[in-house]
Amino acid sequence: MNIKKIAEMAGVSVSTVSKIMNNYTDVSEKTKQRVLEIIEQTGYSPSNSAKTLATRKSNLIGVIFAGEFNVDFTHPFFVEVLNSFKKQMGVLGYDLIFFSNEKFISGGDYFSRCLHFHVDGCVIISGQKMEAAISDLDMSSIPCIGVDLELKGKKSGYVMSDNFQISSKVVEHFYLLGYRELGFIGSAADSDISNQREAGYIKAIEGFGLNVNEKWFVHGDDFFEPSGYTAMQQLIQSGSLPKAIFAASDLLALGAIRALKEHGLRIPEDMAIIGCDDIEACKYTSPTLTTIRQNKQRLGVLAAHMLFDLINNQSEGGSFVVEPALIVRESCGSSLNNYIPQ
Repeated sequence: MNIKKIAEMAGVSVSTVSKIMNNYTDVSEKTKQRVLEIIEQTGYSPSNSAKTLATRKSNLIGVIFAGEFNVDFTHPFFVEVLNSFKKQMGVLGYDLIFFSNEKFISGGDYFSRCLHFHVDGCVIISGQKMEAAISDLDMSSIPCIGVDLELKGKKSGYVMSDNFQISSKVVEHFYLLGYRELGFIGSAADSDISNQREAGYIKAIEGFGLNVNEKWFVHGDDFFEPSGYTAMQQLIQSGSLPKAIFAASDLLALGAIRALKEHGLRIPEDMAIIGCDDIEACKYTSPTLTTIRQNKQRLGVLAAHMLFDLINNQSEGGSFVVEPALIVRESCGSSLNNYIPQ
């Protein structure tokens, strides 16, 4: 059974059946009831492709892990954000389709692939060394939401945590614990998120009247554990170490801790460390990791609702910046309450 057969049985055109199925009002009530009775009698249910052609909506959302170096399914922070996004989009009636970029990183075209699969919109997860195709998609007619990625197209928006507030909370906590020699481990030089956190960190240090020692600011290739390990090795080999380190991600912090332990250095006695993201592993490391919690569930839900509004022309894009929270554990030395007069 198909829509053409339904039209023949009802003695109407295919377009009339389509209008009735999609609640158009320019069809007589008598014709509408006759067609609906035939649909009910035959048990006809249109295929997804037929619905897409009729409504120009597929209820599919494209998911893109952007950049030559992307987080894929391996970064626990983005996995939690995406899981929250998936659940909320499901509630709103959408499914997800994942796009790969391995075969066309230097000259691909996300826009044409989105058109091919009739996606209603896209969520783009931030990466490093962004391909030009991301900018093209951002500026296209496809509604897009970036996660930790500033999009500026007319049909785009983005969500992220307040990276400057993240850094400010870290410096304030270190300062109140008595640390004055502060270092930083970041990601690659072309990472906007790492650069924002570093800029905020420097501004906050200078705001307390402390010196910024550039020798204690080192960078890895990405946000993952091996880069944190390599960056801390570099610091140790320099012969000059700060008393406290802010790592731009929890995985970088965990790599740094591994390097310190291999050299017989203690955390926090020899160096205090604070990470960022509050991934699940922070609670189970030794010592447990003080970190800045990004509200992953809120980021995912906000991204879903913003994309839904863009798809349905209920908004014109925009951005949401989510407030972070300091989570105090063992790696920074002591509870903040021990240092603030009551």
